[in-house]
Amino acid sequence: MGNDYLVEKKPITALIIFALPIIIGNLFQQTYTMADSAIIGRFVGEQALAAVGASYSLTNIFICVAIGGGIGASVVVSRHFGAKDYNRMKLAVFTSLISFLIISILLGGIGLLSGKNIMMLLKTPSDVLDMSVEYLNIYFLGLPFLFMYNVLSSMFNALGKSKIPLYFLIFSSVFNIILDLILVTKFGMGIAGVAWATLIAQGISAVLSFFVFMNELKKLYCENTKLFDKVELFAMGKIALPSILQQSTVSIGMMLVQSVVNSFGSQALAGFSAAMRIESICVVPMAGIGNALSSYTAQNIGAGKWERVVKGLHAANQMVITCAMIICIILECFSYSIISLFLGINGTFTAISTGQNYLTFMGWFFVLIGFKMAVDGLLRGAGDMKMFTIANLVNLFIRVALSVIFAPKFGIEIIWYAVPIGWFANWMISSYQYRTGKWKHIC
Repeated sequence: MGNDYLVEKKPITALIIFALPIIIGNLFQQTYTMADSAIIGRFVGEQALAAVGASYSLTNIFICVAIGGGIGASVVVSRHFGAKDYNRMKLAVFTSLISFLIISILLGGIGLLSGKNIMMLLKTPSDVLDMSVEYLNIYFLGLPFLFMYNVLSSMFNALGKSKIPLYFLIFSSVFNIILDLILVTKFGMGIAGVAWATLIAQGISAVLSFFVFMNELKKLYCENTKLFDKVELFAMGKIALPSILQQSTVSIGMMLVQSVVNSFGSQALAGFSAAMRIESICVVPMAGIGNALSSYTAQNIGAGKWERVVKGLHAANQMVITCAMIICIILECFSYSIISLFLGINGTFTAISTGQNYLTFMGWFFVLIGFKMAVDGLLRGAGDMKMFTIANLVNLFIRVALSVIFAPKFGIEIIWYAVPIGWFANWMISSYQYRTGKWKHIC
């Protein structure tokens, strides 16, 4: 199949072809994070699971910076690729790789210096604080590999090569789970074993991805020899910064809300942490559709095919509805069994009921985040970032405000009631901006 199928094939066919490897790959990525939690919960204990959960909202912010940055860079690369301007495309690629390597090293250093203080500010329960910090310190050491891998995955997607990151994700996921079992059950390394397993598996995948991507670039002839350009960096930054905000909205919100969850004790935190892992998996197809629509939009705008962009959004919404129905059925029917995978037969009533209640409530609302991510993906691909950014800030504000103000008084359930309200507000604002048609005049 040629690399130009995003601008040639029927929109829904093109999006499915492009999005499916991204979704499957991200599911594998989430599967091994879920395996981390399940192995910790079953073989180390409920407190260790709570420790990873306490760390999760912070670590996910760094993941979102990497993913959002990669998406921003891929939009620019996709646009150059769609216009067949391979000189500028390669310049954008090298500029992004150098920039995010520097950023990852800086963020990793900041994390190592301030991780414990942040966890204390988030009111992490004292019985899990030391384990959380131990996990975070190892995580921050591997941050350059995390950034390299995610940025390269976005670059592969920009070239229409979304199957290649899938292969590396499958390898990384399987290898990570094997290392988890060896380091935790055979060597008794506990929470540190899980962290080292993730670092090693992701590091190997990042290095292999780099060499394969360089080989793909050699196939596209160009005369450019520069490695860095401020103009391309600025163009990527205009997309990347709002994309990072969008990708981080849920994580930043959850980090701020984490202090509220922590106040309910380590048992509730363990159940909530398990439910968060499941939610992350449920969001994967929605995020994959939105990210696919970004590259689809950028390539079609680059090729001057504006009418296909509108058809692409309609196709993406059809895909969202199908995925949301499947997710709802699974969560409503199997929530107890799913939570029990993490907590085992020794899970406390508080932990299990907290996780189960969250999943059965949220199962009905994933269609909202799907619609939100689809229209956000179109605006991002078109470079229309102002209202897109405002919409995500409103989403963040609603979730944090409702949780912080009302959860201490009315119970932990308020935290998940706030989630779909935030998603809905975000979707309405972004949809309004789409209907104005202003996104057609950005590029």
